[in-house]
Amino acid sequence: MITISKNKFLLLSTLIAVLVFLPLTVKSQIIIDIQVSPNVLNLQNSGEVVTVHTDIAYGLVVGATVTLNDVAISWWKSDDQGNFVAKFNISDIKNLPLKIGDLNTLVLTGTTINGDEFIGSYDVKVINVLPASKKK
Repeated sequence: MITISKNKFLLLSTLIAVLVFLPLTVKSQIIIDIQVSPNVLNLQNSGEVVTVHTDIAYGLVVGATVTLNDVAISWWKSDDQGNFVAKFNISDIKNLPLKIGDLNTLVLTGTTINGDEFIGSYDVKVINVLPASKKK
């Protein structure tokens, strides 16, 4: 007969429970393709939104969970192919720590209705050029 102390029994039963239920709690990360518009972000631009087009189905996304470099989404919609499109206030994106004259990586993250995380990235050039019409 094998005897196990109460502490070892509790430790062993906890370990077994973790191993049994671990596959149910591990979520996957889905890599998606995105395109950002504008693809050149002029800090002097008077535009209102940054639009992110994705290749993930609109119906799979929990819209309120979506962020772009930790900036909360403003609103979202479906495109003509049924894919998720995210809209962000351009002023919030301009307030990120951006490197002027360089490519900056914007990272879109969110959660699906199944609890899986998705992520996609896109490089945009950041410039700070006053439009010709405003130089006069």
